[in-house]
Amino acid sequence: MKIDDAAAHLEALGNPTRLKIYRALIRAGEAGMPVGRLQDRLKIAASTLSHHIKALVVVGLVTQTREGTTLVCHANYGLMRELLNFLMAECCCEAAEPGDARSAA
Repeated sequence: MKIDDAAAHLEALGNPTRLKIYRALIRAGEAGMPVGRLQDRLKIAASTLSHHIKALVVVGLVTQTREGTTLVCHANYGLMRELLNFLMAECCCEAAEPGDARSAA
C-alpha cells in the first residue's frame, strides 16, 4: 500500500461518525448491514449517514450492494487487512537491541 492511500483511508476513519459506522459494519460481518438498520443503530440522520457512508465508499473501505429495495453496506475486509498490515509492517524494526549504544544514553 502506498503511503498516500494509507493516509486517505486513515483520514476517512479520522471522523468519529465514520469510525462508528465502520466499526458497526465490521461487527456485522460479511453479511453487512442495511442502511436503515445502521441508521437506527447509530441514531444518525439519513442525510448525515449518507454523507459519511459516501466518504467511506470513495476510499474503498465500504462497499454497497442493492438487495431489492434495500441498500446494504459491507466493510471491505481485504482493504482493512491491507491497511493494518501497512501500519504494522515496520513495527519495532528500529528498536534498540541489547547492548546497542543508542540505548545507553
